[in-house]
Amino acid sequence: MDATPHHIRDVAEQDFQRFVLQRSRDVPVVVDFWAEWCGPCRVLGPLLETMADRYGGAFELAKVDVDHNQALASQFGVQGIPTVIAFRDGAPVSRFTGAIPEAALRDWLDGIMPTDIDLMVDQARTARIEGDDSTAEHIFRQVLDQRPSHTEAGTSLASMLIDRGDTDEALTVLGRVDPDSEVERLQAAARLKASSDDDIAELEALADADLEDDRARLDLAKALAARGEYEPALDKLLAIVRRKGEAKDDARMAMLDVFGVLGDDHPLTATYRRQLASALF
Repeated sequence: MDATPHHIRDVAEQDFQRFVLQRSRDVPVVVDFWAEWCGPCRVLGPLLETMADRYGGAFELAKVDVDHNQALASQFGVQGIPTVIAFRDGAPVSRFTGAIPEAALRDWLDGIMPTDIDLMVDQARTARIEGDDSTAEHIFRQVLDQRPSHTEAGTSLASMLIDRGDTDEALTVLGRVDPDSEVERLQAAARLKASSDDDIAELEALADADLEDDRARLDLAKALAARGEYEPALDKLLAIVRRKGEAKDDARMAMLDVFGVLGDDHPLTATYRRQLASALF
C-alpha cells in the first residue's frame, strides 16, 4: 500500500491497542474493516485513503483485514464489510457499513472531528496534567458557560472544587451534568468532604455527652468519613440505622455516599451493604 505512514497504516490484533485505542486519545482514528475479496472494500478503501491524505492528519486511518483478524471483527460487531468505525478517546463513536459516496463520507468524517469545545477541553486537560490548575479551571468554566451539561468539563471542574473544599459549588456544577457513575461518585465525595473541617475531638465530646444523641453521632461519622476513616464511620452510621431513630434515613444516605466513594468492588462496601440491608429489613 502506497500511503503516508502517519495517516494510514495496516493494523492487526496485537497493535490495535496502541495504534487505535491509545492513539484515538490524541486524534480520531478511523478503522476500515475490509478483505481482499470484497468488491465494495476495493471501492471504499482507496477513497478513505484519499480522504486521510486530504485531511492532512486530522484523523488517522487504520486498515484491519478481517480474514487475518477475525477476533477483532467479532469484538466490534462487524457483520458485513466494509465496516468503518471511528474511535475517539479510546472508544467507538460512529460507524457505517458498506461503500458510500464521497460526499456522504466527507459529511461523516466532518461529524467525527473534534469541535471547538472538544479542543478547549483538551487544552484544559493538558493544563491540569502540567499542574496549571488556574488555567485548567478557567477553560473548564468557559466550556460550561457554553454547555453547562458537558460531562468531562463538569466532572473535572467539580473534582477541582471538591479538592479545595468548595463542595456547594461542586454539587451545583454536577447537578447540571447528565448523571453517570462518575458524577454520582463525585456527588458522594462532595457531600462527605463538606464535613472535613469539623473538629473531631469536639464532635466526639458531644457524642459521648449524650449516648442517645444520634445527630451528634451522625455528624461525627460524617467527619470521620471525610477524613478517609471509612470503617469507623460506617460502624457509627450503621448503629444509627439500627436504632431506627429520626436520624436513620440521614445515616443510611451517608452510608450510601461512602459506598459511592469506595466503589462497589471495595470490601467495606460489600460488608456494610449487607449489614445495612439487614438493618433496614
